[in-house]
Amino acid sequence: MGIIKRAMEWMNPKPELMTSVVRTKIIVVSLADAEERRSRFRERAQNAPVAWDFYPARTSLHPALSYDEQAAIVAKGRPLRAAELGCFSSHYAAWEDLQSDEADQYVVLEDDVIVDWTFLSKLAEIALTEMGINYLRLYYKFPTTTAVVREDFIERARSIVELGGPAYGTQGYAITKAGAKVFLDHCRTVTRPIDDEMDRAWVHGQPNLAVFPFPVMEEFSGSTIGNARFEKFDVPQHLKLKRLVHYRVERLRRDASKAIRRFQRFWERQLSKT
Repeated sequence: MGIIKRAMEWMNPKPELMTSVVRTKIIVVSLADAEERRSRFRERAQNAPVAWDFYPARTSLHPALSYDEQAAIVAKGRPLRAAELGCFSSHYAAWEDLQSDEADQYVVLEDDVIVDWTFLSKLAEIALTEMGINYLRLYYKFPTTTAVVREDFIERARSIVELGGPAYGTQGYAITKAGAKVFLDHCRTVTRPIDDEMDRAWVHGQPNLAVFPFPVMEEFSGSTIGNARFEKFDVPQHLKLKRLVHYRVERLRRDASKAIRRFQRFWERQLSKT
């Protein structure tokens, strides 16, 4: 009987402890005229056990933001496209709205994702702030170094990992008021795409955490941002040295941050054993 009991406990981990009721709002960022994408999302989400709403995506720069094209060339190696500025502004607006919303946290999705709604309904009941988490990705696009920081998150087979480098993508994430405030303060000057900026934990200080395996997957469809951003761009001669220096400094800061976080995680493990 003891073996059976332990097996049942392994298959059904205890739910995350909560000391207060959390209010979670699920928003789906979508262009107002993207009817085909909206229709596909509605069809997939018709039996979702939690409420969600479309959130109007922006097509121009948010009035609270400023865009510096030369700084973007230095930071990213090219100017940003209009659709990238719109995407940046859409997420910035959502973080701004969260500050005055009755909700404690948002789950932000884009309209080209396939969602594990059962997991998301469980996530919506978790007060992330009480777990010391203010930003939690539900998907990322690019493989990078990871470290497991929490096992058995909500479900037995899920973990929370900390990402050590750029992972890209804003297809799905959960964010609290405090997490949104960090990004609002940090992202006022636009020099990179929004996902690049959110990845820079070594600058803004907000850990880049993600659920793995992903409860959200990107649908195989064309990006509304387009592929023109991947075309070759020749950095102007007068910016090439600045670009090189910035790139090297950014790498040094990122590597130093990874080393510090590695030591912190080691020390935390040692303390947990005592």
